[in-house]
Amino acid sequence: TCALPILQKEWHYIGLWSLLINACLLMPSLYMLQIYDRVLISHNALTLLMSTLLLVAVLLGVCVAEMARSRLLIKTGIRLDNRLSPELLQASFRAQSLGPQAQPAQALNDLMQVRQFLTGQGVLAFFDAPWVVIYIGVLFFLHPLLGQLAIACSAVLLLLAWFGHKLSSAPTRLALQVSQQVQADQQAKLRNAEVIQAMGMLSAVQSLWESHHLRQMLAQQALENIALRLQAFSKFLRYTQQSLSLAVGAWLVIRGDISPGAMIVANTLMSRALQPLDLLVSSWRPLLAARDALDRMQALLQSQPPPTLAGTPPEAAPSLVLNNVSVGVPGARKHVLQDVSFQLAPGQLLCIMGPSGSGKSSLARTLLGIWPQAQGDVLLGGRPVSTWAPEWRASRLGYLAQDLELLPGTLAQNIARLGEVDSQKVVAAAHQVGIHEMILRFPQGYNTHAAEAGILLSAGQKQRLGLARAVY
Repeated sequence: TCALPILQKEWHYIGLWSLLINACLLMPSLYMLQIYDRVLISHNALTLLMSTLLLVAVLLGVCVAEMARSRLLIKTGIRLDNRLSPELLQASFRAQSLGPQAQPAQALNDLMQVRQFLTGQGVLAFFDAPWVVIYIGVLFFLHPLLGQLAIACSAVLLLLAWFGHKLSSAPTRLALQVSQQVQADQQAKLRNAEVIQAMGMLSAVQSLWESHHLRQMLAQQALENIALRLQAFSKFLRYTQQSLSLAVGAWLVIRGDISPGAMIVANTLMSRALQPLDLLVSSWRPLLAARDALDRMQALLQSQPPPTLAGTPPEAAPSLVLNNVSVGVPGARKHVLQDVSFQLAPGQLLCIMGPSGSGKSSLARTLLGIWPQAQGDVLLGGRPVSTWAPEWRASRLGYLAQDLELLPGTLAQNIARLGEVDSQKVVAAAHQVGIHEMILRFPQGYNTHAAEAGILLSAGQKQRLGLARAVY
């Protein structure tokens, strides 16, 4: 929602195109009224020809306006994506330290869902909805009874939309939650495919997957049943409305209150008046999904704001200072580390040892400024480490994770941290960790793709590649 105000100009233009389109779509009704009430009675071919040419010109204008509006919708979606995707990507990486419950990977999928809704037909119902009042006003001009019938049908459709919202809101959220859980569980198991097969766990994994998949299918089935029932009832209302408008119009013709042409025009106008409301009912489910996605995006951006960056970094090598740092794991009651303090000057070496679970990895993440549950001060060059620009901070800090995975790209790009490759520094880093000769044994050397090399590398060799990236 923070990016939607900058798109107000586009929404205004889309509204103007919608105004032109709906105004022009009154022309077919006037054309039919002209044909039935004048041309068929007077047998005037010239009036028929001129009216038809005028109608074709207006409809051609509607075609051009529809294309312009669709193109503008697509550009609006692209601009929204360009505005939000960088912030969402960075916020997703910052939120990853909160653990899997944060589901930061969902953010870009949410943005795509919002963009697809804003560039689809569903959003046009909101731009066409104000014209319902104008169409109903024309029906009142033809006869008050026709206008009253249109108001009654509109009220029923709005009631159906509200009922659909109440009925499908909770199932929609449940289906999305179950789908995300099943997808995350499946990806976690696929990452451990080697262990699963080696330990004979495939049958147990399949059994668990089937139970989770069944739960997902049941949630989707419940949601689909609601959507299909609403769609069927909406179709029933649409057909009933068309028949009722013809019946009321015919009755008014029999009474002599309106002409036969007005009866046909009233039927067309009533269908046109209720079309945005009918589209709103059919688009209610995507609307709910887009609204929930927008809420999740806003919550992520608010919970993970960009850090406030410090000023000009020092030219000399900075010192690292910890003052009374306490670190807690998300969800845990007790701190893993309590009141840790030390100072490291440039050139000093500190080795920290301890048993599993004593907080060594948590301390390493805290030193990098990526651990959210830290209290106290972690200073690099006299300022909090997280306030320095990431590029400058990365040039002073190297990090080797316990669970290392090679990133997409060549081995040289992996060592160079996916940035511009400095060949001399890449080779120097590889020499320093003792993998230069090993890399040269590959057919393409440093230009070997990481996916190809990953099959041939042992876990220790991958760790050395990660260590080369850390010292680069």
